Amino acid sequence: MDTPTIEIWRGRERFRTKTDWLDSHHSFSFAHHYDPTNTHHGLLLVSNDDMIKAGTGFMTHPHQDMEIVTWVLEGELEHKDSVGHTGIIYPGLAQRMSAGAGIWHSEMNPRQNGGVHFIQMWVAPDTQRIDPGYEQLDVNVALDRGGLVPIASGRGHEAAISIRQRRAVLWGGRLKAGETVAIPDARHVHLYVAKGTAELEDAGFLAAGDAVRLTRAGGRRLTADKTSGAEVLIWEMHGSLG
Repeated sequence: MDTPTIEIWRGRERFRTKTDWLDSHHSFSFAHHYDPTNTHHGLLLVSNDDMIKAGTGFMTHPHQDMEIVTWVLEGELEHKDSVGHTGIIYPGLAQRMSAGAGIWHSEMNPRQNGGVHFIQMWVAPDTQRIDPGYEQLDVNVALDRGGLVPIASGRGHEAAISIRQRRAVLWGGRLKAGETVAIPDARHVHLYVAKGTAELEDAGFLAAGDAVRLTRAGGRRLTADKTSGAEVLIWEMHGSLG
């Protein structure tokens, strides 16, 4: 049995990759950044907070056997892949790419001025070598109602994009000033504050860029700042990579 834990990871403590076109903060080991004690939480292997300058981006590159979910906070991101999918991802449009047996894709900022800010998350699939796939869905209406909204789900949520991982759900919330929600009660939970600030029961103050890793910690109450509100992304995971 896992020991109940609540770990706070501050944004300023994360690995950082900075180039002339990219400013990326990594919650886990990524690329040349490696820490054997920080490779994943539950089923979540990657949670990158990326800023890409206008007219630049990730040129065509490959992926395999990964469920990749992209969530744009500001600006637009253009997706193109080797099996014919194209799309412009904007705030409130959930996007999932199943790399499966192998796929090549690019992610570019199509604008000539203004950056794009997005969170990209990778979850291990429960089935290897599936056919590559793509799905996107606008969930802005649901987000505007308040509370937590299923964004990506392997557990049958009809209002979410599907992922090939039956033990995971990604919840999102644009919490209004002072709004309180209950964190899902699961074996592993990963909470990321993408915008604003919030207060988590038994953990305290969280700023934009902060993350909390919960293990068998039960449902906790999360309250958005009384002035700014908060935008949050929460992975509910009923399993682990070990």
